[in-house]
Amino acid sequence: MSYTHRWDEMRERDPEHSARYVQRWRDLAAQGLDLDGEARFVDALAERGSRILDAGCGTGRVGGYLAERGHEVVGVDLDDYLIAEAQETYPGADWYVGDLARFDFAALDEGRDMRDLGAHASTDLLGRPEAAPESDRPGFDVIVSAGNVMTFLDPTSRSAVMGNLAGALRPDGRLVCGFGAGRGYDFDDFDADLAAAGLTLVQRFSTWTLRPFTDPGDFLVAIATPGR
Repeated sequence: MSYTHRWDEMRERDPEHSARYVQRWRDLAAQGLDLDGEARFVDALAERGSRILDAGCGTGRVGGYLAERGHEVVGVDLDDYLIAEAQETYPGADWYVGDLARFDFAALDEGRDMRDLGAHASTDLLGRPEAAPESDRPGFDVIVSAGNVMTFLDPTSRSAVMGNLAGALRPDGRLVCGFGAGRGYDFDDFDADLAAAGLTLVQRFSTWTLRPFTDPGDFLVAIATPGR
């Protein structure tokens, strides 16, 4: 099934939309503004050297910061223009063009297993295969979706996106999503989509600086884990 995401609609109406978006973030960085709040949040949450998915990565602002701090980062976004910017700016991460509703994250693990086989395949003193290091387990330790990504999805795709992200988490992994109110995705509907995907909401904040969430709120940062 194909989806018409809101970001795609914006690009179709305005072919220069992505270029202006990239320039906007360049200008904000040049002004010396703090653009790393979401990434610091995830870095504090994650163990050192975690495998992290930046879901709806845009220009790579969040994932690039995390890669520079030693995490293994994969970023996925619909917009090829933004992915090109991420690849140029943050070469230390892996960036892919794709739809979060249909992206084959398992294929990334298969390619990674083959790539790492020579480095990690070994046996114990009895010739038995040794277990792969923790960092080589399939899936992601943390999946982060910042920058209102959830509100740019085709509403009919939300359950598919949530299910796909849930399936890409390791059993002890965490999903972190942040987006604002009044953008067409009610927080209660988001909670229901989490539950339908087999995820449990474990914490809510109103900012990336850990201010408590109060209902009704104008911004939500949610942390969810696999299992009910």
